[in-house]
Amino acid sequence: MSHDMSDDKLPAEHAEGHGEAAVADNPFADPGLPAHEPRRTDVDERAEKRAERQVSLLFVVSMLATIGFIASYVAIDPDRIVYVFPLGHINALNFALGLTLGVALFCIGAGAVHWARTLMSDVELPSERHPIEADEETRREILEQWDTGAKESGFGRRKLIRNTMIGSMAMVPLAGVVLLRDLGPLPEKKLESTGWSEATAAAPIKLIDMNTNEPMMASDIQVGSLTFAKPGPSASRPNGLQESDEDFQQAIAKDALMLIRIQPEDIKDAKSRDLGFEGVLVFSKICTHVGCPISLYEQQTHHALCPCHQSTFDLSDGARVIFGPAGHPLPQLKITTDSLGYLVATGDFSHPVGPSYWERSE
Repeated sequence: MSHDMSDDKLPAEHAEGHGEAAVADNPFADPGLPAHEPRRTDVDERAEKRAERQVSLLFVVSMLATIGFIASYVAIDPDRIVYVFPLGHINALNFALGLTLGVALFCIGAGAVHWARTLMSDVELPSERHPIEADEETRREILEQWDTGAKESGFGRRKLIRNTMIGSMAMVPLAGVVLLRDLGPLPEKKLESTGWSEATAAAPIKLIDMNTNEPMMASDIQVGSLTFAKPGPSASRPNGLQESDEDFQQAIAKDALMLIRIQPEDIKDAKSRDLGFEGVLVFSKICTHVGCPISLYEQQTHHALCPCHQSTFDLSDGARVIFGPAGHPLPQLKITTDSLGYLVATGDFSHPVGPSYWERSE
């Protein structure tokens, strides 16, 4: 249905003589706004103070709920199951996190709504339609309305509400920050030592062939060959590193070795030659880019290639990076032989194994 709106808003010069007749002729004429009725908080100072305390209480509850969220995340076992009526048996941590975060967000919203409905100005301000692009007079009017609204909201005057609201809104994002912990375990110092760290000159650790699960003799390593190894028996692992161990995958990700044998005169780096034994050199199998296992070896050039991103290491020159994104040479393990000719390690790697994360120490 459409109608002529020309009589709804009559110019001032034509208003006289049209008043009642225009309304009678046009049943869709704008009746105007009803008279403003003040709220209880507008006329009763005690009601105003009570509403202010209620709003602040909601913001304080939000802050406490955020603290409860963080405390639940730290204190509750992720595998704990509890019975909650009528939900049944559920994960205690998920229930606590959802409940506390929900309360924190709800109280911020409820506090803002209660503030607006009871304490901020509720005077209706009609505004005529205007083009999308406001003229200078309209912009000034909007700024004046903004200043008036800011004053009437009491944001600057009601310090209790303002401070508790800012506190609750500032604390809620902490819940999201805490959840970043679930991106994975913190490395701490775990990557700076391996299963070889127990090896000493007095208590060396044997190198065990990954394929045969037998100790390796230096005489069995041929020039140009590539062999993979793991730690043998040690104080913490009397049976050595076994695939049946619960933490085998985590341990082998740091302890895995690759052995090559190069003619001693072909080894360019003197320090690397001293860490080896009669041309047998032992390096970490874990690429220093993103931790892929290295398994490709070119015996003519003594280059080891990571299959993931083609980082290339010169094993004859201290395993330095000659191509690709890796940022560090492969760590080398100091070895020698025992009285029976078996290859043994007498210490940990020369520097941390694995990816070149920025906070690693050297």
